[in-house]
Amino acid sequence: MSYIQQGALESAEERKRYRKASRFAPVGQSTQMIVGATAKTDKDILYLSSALHSRPTMKRVYYSGYVSVNERDERLPLLKQPPLVRENRLYQADWLMRFYQFKVDEIVDDAYPELDLEIDPKLSWALRHPEHFPVDINRAKYEMLLRVPGIGVKSAKLIVASRRFSRLGSYQLKKIGVVMKKAQYFITCSELGNRTVQELHPETIRRLLIPQPKKRMDDRQLKLVFTE
Repeated sequence: MSYIQQGALESAEERKRYRKASRFAPVGQSTQMIVGATAKTDKDILYLSSALHSRPTMKRVYYSGYVSVNERDERLPLLKQPPLVRENRLYQADWLMRFYQFKVDEIVDDAYPELDLEIDPKLSWALRHPEHFPVDINRAKYEMLLRVPGIGVKSAKLIVASRRFSRLGSYQLKKIGVVMKKAQYFITCSELGNRTVQELHPETIRRLLIPQPKKRMDDRQLKLVFTE
């Protein structure tokens, strides 16, 4: 990795002097981490990712859930299935660090070294820090809008641009692309009257937002469905 980084930096300097000089690793540098093959926590992985992202040539860090392919080698862990949900949560946390101005110790710390598998990292952070909410959509700074569950980078920019012309309500927020199912508990706007995280306990909001498993129908219910 150091060889690739050094080569890319030297190539960039050479191209400053000679426009037609050949490029070394023109698309940048990337790396991949296998998740679940060791006892490393999500905190360990994200701190390493953050350090890798700080390198001048590093473009992406990829994550891949470990897949057991060799049951005969006792040095390799035996997992019944790859940790795909954990892999997805790491990608989401990585996105928060790269585009949402989150620091590693805000996402994971000694008290919470593992990412929550039931909810996304931004929602998890918001539920652990209800003191920052609710956020006034028509007044909050861009940096704080990025921390509201249900508001992405694009919608945060549109909110900042749109509210210069008129006050925003729930209808406008939906048109902008805000996921109101999540955001409604963490924001206030011109006419939104829902109870926020200050009136509802964070654990109550968590239960409301976690998808409920679908109940399996028994043979009698299935028969009714097919005969109706």
